[in-house]
Amino acid sequence: MIAGKKDPRRQVMGKINRARGQQFESSIAAALNYYESIGFAEMEKTPEPMKIIRPMGNGQFLAIFEKRAQPDFKGTIKGGLSVVFEAKFTSGERMEQNRVLPQQAKRLDMHELLGARCFVVVGFATGGVYRIPWRVWCDMKSYFGRRYVTEADLKQYRVPTSKVGFPKILE
Repeated sequence: MIAGKKDPRRQVMGKINRARGQQFESSIAAALNYYESIGFAEMEKTPEPMKIIRPMGNGQFLAIFEKRAQPDFKGTIKGGLSVVFEAKFTSGERMEQNRVLPQQAKRLDMHELLGARCFVVVGFATGGVYRIPWRVWCDMKSYFGRRYVTEADLKQYRVPTSKVGFPKILE
């Protein structure tokens, strides 16, 4: 490949992977909306921190997303239990432990120490969704013998799907 030229195949795959990740996040949002509608949980997506680079007038500005430092979702389920989780999607065959950033891990650790139920929701391109307890994620090497997981490793953590197609991540 010529220096400075972008590989069109990689660009297309990047777009596809981003779209699949957004679809995964939309399915989580649908699940959380359902839980809220039946009075079971109040969950919120953590907004991604943005840094304004330059005002452009009329309420518009040029901005960049900074690295996320918090888990993706936080809230409370009926009975008062706090729930905090990170959502990760992969188009590949495995999910690497390092996909949860150190800053996110620190916050998940703290929430768990305070009594929250913490986990990582992992989605694969096959449609499989898995809820991995935070302690299992942290000690992946002991549980699975390596610092990544495949769908075959996660059978016991598989999340059932509702009749209308969203993952039952809080059940």
